[in-house]
Amino acid sequence: MKLRKLFAGDDAVSPVIGVILMVAITVILAAVIGTFVLSLGSDLQNNPPNAQFTFSQEDNGNLTMTHDGGDSVDVEKMSVTYDGSDDLSCQTNGAANDEWSGGDAELTAGDSCTLANGKLTEGDTIRITWESDDGGTSATLARYEY
Repeated sequence: MKLRKLFAGDDAVSPVIGVILMVAITVILAAVIGTFVLSLGSDLQNNPPNAQFTFSQEDNGNLTMTHDGGDSVDVEKMSVTYDGSDDLSCQTNGAANDEWSGGDAELTAGDSCTLANGKLTEGDTIRITWESDDGGTSATLARYEY
């Protein structure tokens, strides 16, 4: 047997195997990058809106909350509470007391809600809170000391 002939060959890896390896590396890279990008997209849906609210206390004791600007807020993800209770949840069915004006599912600048006298007492803290669809993220958008 001639050992010299065994080591003299210049065929190491065939071109077909080289192409297969390059395709495999490309597929793996695409999968890793795709997973990263898709996970960023789902996190965007869980970020709270950046909205500004003002509170106006009237002489008769009513409290009006107004969306003053910033992002629109999905009413289904929002609640209005005072000192931990859920009694002040506003909905979008017109401009009656305890309901947001605007009449749609999104609060935009200018929409407001008036809480009638009798529900709040001096010293109550009113909070407008937002919660993501999956419940994993929540934020207080505004708070007011009555």
